[in-house]
Amino acid sequence: MFLFLYAGRSDDMYANYFNFSEMPFSLLPDCAFLYPSRKHEKVINMLDYGLASQTGFVVITGEVGAGKTTLLRTLVKKDHPSLILGMITNPSPSFGSLMKWVVHAFDIKTTAQDTPALYDAFVTFLIQRYGQGKRAVLIIDEAQNMKADMLEELRMLSNVNNEKDQLLQIIMVGQPELLETLKGDNLRQFVQRIGVHCHLDPLSPAETAAYIRHRLHHVGGREDLFDNEALAAVYHLTFGIPRLINLLCDLALVYAFSEDATKIDLKTVMEAVKDRASSGLSAFRALPEHASLYSLSLEIKPHLVEMARRETI
Repeated sequence: MFLFLYAGRSDDMYANYFNFSEMPFSLLPDCAFLYPSRKHEKVINMLDYGLASQTGFVVITGEVGAGKTTLLRTLVKKDHPSLILGMITNPSPSFGSLMKWVVHAFDIKTTAQDTPALYDAFVTFLIQRYGQGKRAVLIIDEAQNMKADMLEELRMLSNVNNEKDQLLQIIMVGQPELLETLKGDNLRQFVQRIGVHCHLDPLSPAETAAYIRHRLHHVGGREDLFDNEALAAVYHLTFGIPRLINLLCDLALVYAFSEDATKIDLKTVMEAVKDRASSGLSAFRALPEHASLYSLSLEIKPHLVEMARRETI
């Protein structure tokens, strides 16, 4: 019955029911919803510092779903009159030479096909823009997909800088696997050129609660729509990872909507997780086979204490 209800009701009805201006927990990386936790603010500040100080390489890492792409989109949307931004998303060795990706990222018009000719076209582009008082910033998202030879090619690309100014800066964003690749002995020279590295950690229980309230407030919803136990359970079951928080909160709202409820409580969250687990495709923390509301309430009690403590500071 639940699947019928989910498929038969539109997002507009879902939003109208809760008086939302739009869906608050979309999985799309919308920077309008960016929650400025201390962790996110730190990464943003480090990115700004890297750009201002003309650091050659900036590396940002974080778990899957931590919000790295949202931070990148926030950076790209800022006004940077002296910068030209080019972005490569999800680079893969199967797509050939890295230089083809770089030339495409900056929309450089050239008939060159081989790597040396593409490199020359790119260097000419950098020198011309430098003469106009501009610097190029190459942003690579999902950089953990790059192999060691691609990273070495990227290091060689950074040699175009002159003695005083960076003609090219490179920002790499990826999952923790990127760090494992960079630890290889053959990439020691590359690592020495990384001026800024910052890791985006998952949210804490208090930050998870504030994150959920922030997104509800952004769409005009009630910030107390999720009670405290529900907020603590969301943290516990999602490990504080924003993408999973969005997924679970969205499911919980659908359950509440289908039952004409006006509040999301522990029972609603638990039912959503149990049903998702039954599909075999759940990314949430696994519940014990005989888990009950009482046993889950005991597990989340420390998170409730931490949430209350942070709210009183």
